[in-house]
Amino acid sequence: MPMFRSKVVGMAAVGVLALATQTFAAEVTALASSGSNGILRILASDFEKQTGNKVSVSAEQSRAMAQKLESNAPADLVALSGSQFDELVAKGKVIAETMKIFARAGNGVAVKAGSRKPEISTPDAFKQAMLSAKSIGHTDSGTGPFNTQVFQKLGIYDQIKDKIKIISGGVGEAVAAGEVEIGIQQASVIMRAAGTDFVGPLPPELTEYSDYGIAVLSVAKDAGTARSFIAYLGSPQVAEILRRNGMEPVNK
Repeated sequence: MPMFRSKVVGMAAVGVLALATQTFAAEVTALASSGSNGILRILASDFEKQTGNKVSVSAEQSRAMAQKLESNAPADLVALSGSQFDELVAKGKVIAETMKIFARAGNGVAVKAGSRKPEISTPDAFKQAMLSAKSIGHTDSGTGPFNTQVFQKLGIYDQIKDKIKIISGGVGEAVAAGEVEIGIQQASVIMRAAGTDFVGPLPPELTEYSDYGIAVLSVAKDAGTARSFIAYLGSPQVAEILRRNGMEPVNK
């Protein structure tokens, strides 16, 4: 009889714990730019495993993001390029003291899956790879404009400008489809593109970084859980996740 009672008590305790978890688990929504949404989904999944709380990531193109922020659309967090937060703070769209720069990313190179990978580990090797390429694709937003600066720095822009194609969507998709031979985009984005092989990041001497930040929105319904997610982004496990996914941790 005592053994039966202890089993009942134990089962009841498990039931109470499960009910408590269900009761107190929270869900917040993060609006994320195209450059940050991929990594944010990975981090949100780890955060949920650690805490039981969920961060639902909504990927937003720049125009849609601006419209949602301007109209105070329901959401709790926003993740963007770090340079965009000054305006949001000035407009009162985010809670200023919650803003955190959590990562930075430079550009990387990809080719179609199965293609020969060019040598790009040094500035001279990268230069020769660009001169030898039949076509080069990159965007004109995010880290895209850095490429023009790099080509000018290497003194090859005039030689290759006619074979550069500006891609409005995903550069990796254009590479996979054979639209361009070499694609250059933020490493954390292009390294995950289906149908491509990631060659590697640009040489350190040529790398320009784009910072990514996150903040709690002024219209947040659950600012507490949103703040806890931002605090989690400064943890050691996040630094390792960022590095595995082509980004570098920043904690400021």
